[in-house]
Amino acid sequence: MTRILLFWDDAAEADLINMYLNPGEDETTTETGKKNESLAVTSSEDFYAALEDESGWDVFLLNLSWDDPTVGMEYFKAAHRSQPDSPIVGACRPDEVIQLAGYITQGLRSYLIRDEAKDYIFLIQTTLESAVEAVKSERERIISEKLREEIDSVRRLQESILPEKIICPEPYTVSARYESSQIRVIGGQPVTLAGGDYYDVFALDDRHVVILVSDASGHGMRACMSIMTMHTLVSMIRNNRYENTSTFVAEINKRLCNQRVVTQEGFITLLYGILDTQTHEFQWTSAGHPIPMTVDLESGEVTPLGGLEDGGLPLGIYEDAEYDLHTAIIPPNSRLLVYSDGLEEAFPDGNRDFGQYGIEGIEESLTNSIQSTLEEAMQALFNDSHEFTNGSGRHDDTSVVLLERTADVTADVLSE
Repeated sequence: MTRILLFWDDAAEADLINMYLNPGEDETTTETGKKNESLAVTSSEDFYAALEDESGWDVFLLNLSWDDPTVGMEYFKAAHRSQPDSPIVGACRPDEVIQLAGYITQGLRSYLIRDEAKDYIFLIQTTLESAVEAVKSERERIISEKLREEIDSVRRLQESILPEKIICPEPYTVSARYESSQIRVIGGQPVTLAGGDYYDVFALDDRHVVILVSDASGHGMRACMSIMTMHTLVSMIRNNRYENTSTFVAEINKRLCNQRVVTQEGFITLLYGILDTQTHEFQWTSAGHPIPMTVDLESGEVTPLGGLEDGGLPLGIYEDAEYDLHTAIIPPNSRLLVYSDGLEEAFPDGNRDFGQYGIEGIEESLTNSIQSTLEEAMQALFNDSHEFTNGSGRHDDTSVVLLERTADVTADVLSE
């Protein structure tokens, strides 16, 4: 319902306008489906009293034709002071148009010309509705801009914990990348959403390298703070030598549960692995995270390092959850992929039934890029999954760590 305060200089004309705005108890629906509640006043006393109405007014329709122009401006300013966010529509006679400039500079939203035939009355409803909708759109734009700033702040906070530089001992090279969920439109402008992905690659000592990828469910501040807390916990105990990866993951889970970081509506997945760069053994533990895979750079064969049963329980759900230790040897001339489910679950916008990019899409991309450099192969994973969505983009943030073990040159020389 739109509440309208009408302040007029002609009582008969005010009644006519009021009847037009309120055609009857059973006919109050306007062309846009909304209802009006208007009050017409013709004295300054009634006008000032109406401004005190606690229910407020959605829009003002004010006569600007007064013998003393300063009086009209006082009425206008009084209405504006009482409700600065409500639009004011003014009405004046044709020979008074020059006065409108002063009102417009003070915030007049729109105006009507009071012609002798009173045809302007038929424009009042549309003009008032347009003024109200314009203010509503402006408010939504301001709110959207503030929301955009909040989202961007959360996104920058999340990205601040990602490592700036990754170094991996020979014969390994590594590439890592994070990409937030794809563009959404808020207020007519693009926004990059914040998420809960996190990855890190760091050396425990001269021969052991840690690779981890984690994903907090959902988006926004809650997911970001969950992953920030986990990052802090990892940082606190990253230099402690645990017996194996499963022990480390169990400790992280216990601390998250004790701190009650993850709510019942959310959880955190984690793939935590330790690579021995001398024996090439990769020891890993999954807490509800996608299983890593390798690709042979000669044959293009892709090999998952485990099955669905090796995924484990996500973090933060059950304090005493147990996690399994898995091991695999990274063959020479191969690549190891560790990723978050945003890569796998890409699908065309509005058409989830079409299917998702899936394991099949990842394996195909890895196979097709075996002749490419590591960076090119990384780019191909993102390009191929994006193309699968028909350009609508991935709907979850995505983290990927791609590690390559080069061929054993010494062994090759000896074989010759």
